[in-house]
Amino acid sequence: MNKSFSVVLALFFLAQLVSAQSMSNQEMEKKIDEILNQLTLREKVDLCHAQSKFSTAGVARLGIPEIWMSDGPHGVRGEINWNDWGYAGWTNDSITAFPALTALAASFNPELSYEYGFALGEEARYREKDILLGPGVNIYRTPYNGRNFEYMGEDPYLASIMVVPYIKGVQKNGVAACVKHYALNNQEHDRHVIDVKADDRTLHEIYLPAFKAAVQQGGVWSLMGAYNQYNGQFATHNKVLMNDILKGDWNFDGVVVSDWGSTHSTMEAALNGLDIEMGTFTNGLTFSMNFPYHDYNLANPFYEKIKSGEIPESVVNDKARRILRLMLRTNMNPNRPLGRMNNQEHSDVARKVATEGIVLLKNENNFFPLKETKGLTIAVIGENATKPMTIGGGSSELKAKYEISPLAGIQNRFADATILHAMGYSSGPSAYGRVIESPLNQDSLFQNAVETAAKADIVLFVGGLNKNFQQDCEGGDRISYDLPFNQNKLLKAVLEVNSSVGVVLVSGNAVAMPWLKDVNAVMQAWYLGSEAGNAIADVISGDVNPSGKLPFSFPININDNAAHSFGEESYPGVNKTQEYKEGILVGYRWFDTKKIKPQFSFGFGLSYTTFAYSNMQTDKKAYGKDDEVKVSFTLTNTGNVAGAEIAQLYVSDPKSSVMRPVKELKGFDKVMLQPGESKEVSITVPVSSFAYYAVDSKSWVVEPGDFILQVNSSATDNQLKKKIKVN
Repeated sequence: MNKSFSVVLALFFLAQLVSAQSMSNQEMEKKIDEILNQLTLREKVDLCHAQSKFSTAGVARLGIPEIWMSDGPHGVRGEINWNDWGYAGWTNDSITAFPALTALAASFNPELSYEYGFALGEEARYREKDILLGPGVNIYRTPYNGRNFEYMGEDPYLASIMVVPYIKGVQKNGVAACVKHYALNNQEHDRHVIDVKADDRTLHEIYLPAFKAAVQQGGVWSLMGAYNQYNGQFATHNKVLMNDILKGDWNFDGVVVSDWGSTHSTMEAALNGLDIEMGTFTNGLTFSMNFPYHDYNLANPFYEKIKSGEIPESVVNDKARRILRLMLRTNMNPNRPLGRMNNQEHSDVARKVATEGIVLLKNENNFFPLKETKGLTIAVIGENATKPMTIGGGSSELKAKYEISPLAGIQNRFADATILHAMGYSSGPSAYGRVIESPLNQDSLFQNAVETAAKADIVLFVGGLNKNFQQDCEGGDRISYDLPFNQNKLLKAVLEVNSSVGVVLVSGNAVAMPWLKDVNAVMQAWYLGSEAGNAIADVISGDVNPSGKLPFSFPININDNAAHSFGEESYPGVNKTQEYKEGILVGYRWFDTKKIKPQFSFGFGLSYTTFAYSNMQTDKKAYGKDDEVKVSFTLTNTGNVAGAEIAQLYVSDPKSSVMRPVKELKGFDKVMLQPGESKEVSITVPVSSFAYYAVDSKSWVVEPGDFILQVNSSATDNQLKKKIKVN
């Protein structure tokens, strides 16, 4: 039998047998061995680096396909040119834009997270993508981080619970999710050079759990390295992060992809766990072909070092094996579904995520919902009422088939009212990496908004941030905690002429609220994608009862935030180095321990109904370290409308040999109740989750003694409490 025929035969059997569902790991590894034996050294190396902006080479002579990637934690990005970041001008790449991951996290609904991931995976599959570059699970450390809107909040447990079903939903379609940015990429300022100093306990308790869950529970097929350094070595080829933890302790069997421009060394990339290198030397921007793809660190330099014996061939074999394994799960899996795009089901999922993610923060005198609006004049004030939010923001920007603006949603829902609109301010056009001033006259916009507000019965101020540079945008952090573009001044002027004002904040970050006591209501609306306006109108009208809870704390002042409280050495860093001086006290852990009152706490969110908690029980009074604790209680809807409540279980260790936060989230349940209805709710948590990370032994330790279990409606609102003993 000649060699070429044997290859064809091997690939024939591969096509017959390979399937992510039916092929055992042993069979898969055997097939990978067969393919590896047919590859030349050059072909193996060429699997390990980009051939275009968003693809890597296949092996044409063997029928091994290229790998195609796309940005998109919230939707599949429009098609990009081969060698530059310009859009390719396709007419068939407009997609459904899903809400940003802050909104998904605010839903506290893992089942909905699966629906989100599955719908997004279907769209990626239809667009013939093999790797979807998302989700992001970097922890919310500072309200200034330009990419917080892409992530799942400040709590590692919440992020862990929400990321797993998202990954499973995407990968059900034969598309690899790519969890990012691993690790400690918690700011955009100096992201390419900043050296993060975080102690091991902080790393393992706060910044790694969601990645660990993605790998060990979500079975994620790929992972993206981060730009920043960790303890003096770049994260994308950091020995501790990649070799020791990810591929060692966690036994990750997937592919590590560099962020675009995050690779700096052939030797470190080769030996410290990077598998596919994208965008090198250009920060993702190829300015000329003087540095083509074959000069990447894992291209010709890698090939030459293997040939010379400086790097053993086993190194590239491991990378090729991982890449082929990913292919067998995606583009070489004959049972892969075909995908779908822009169907009604996807729009429905986007709208459901949006409505469940909206958080009602204040509702004085039941300002919301707006029930009787016939004959009323409603002034909708603010640029965010009409500004598209699917474009801009950096790599997560989308080419949406449609986007319902807040103004359009309000106009459609309240057709019996007179709707007026005034921008009030103009932020200018979106441009990546720079701020472009608006050509519009700001004074005229301001005055027109005040005059419009004076004519109305009700004012809906739709403000917040946007996707422009130095707002919620990749490549730079915010420069102020205040609302930009004189919105505070505008709100004050509006309140002087109309006291009936509700604020709808469109943002992915907390903002200062010096006007909070003066407005009637505040609604946190996030970036909600294609169905944004419809979802906002659903909640404003009361067609949907808000049930979202904040996935991160809102400080009153920026220096109340833990990272900012320690000065520049902690954020944004000094001399390209920063120290996470707050350690494990991130978010509500900081506010609790330091007894600082937040503006709004983690887990907080109002409803149009009310809930009562009672009768807390545990299945035992004492537990062993391998046991599970079953907590039960009664939850009652004591109001007049149906609604969902998110009950949160926090655990405290009041007497510990190490410093511990006052409490930590360890469980939650979202419960739907009709008016007057009661349900017994059970939340089960393993005693092992009570552990802290012991640095000396590099292990998780549950100390014996008393633990306090709290059932809360938010991090600051305790409803029920019970003590248990751990032996």
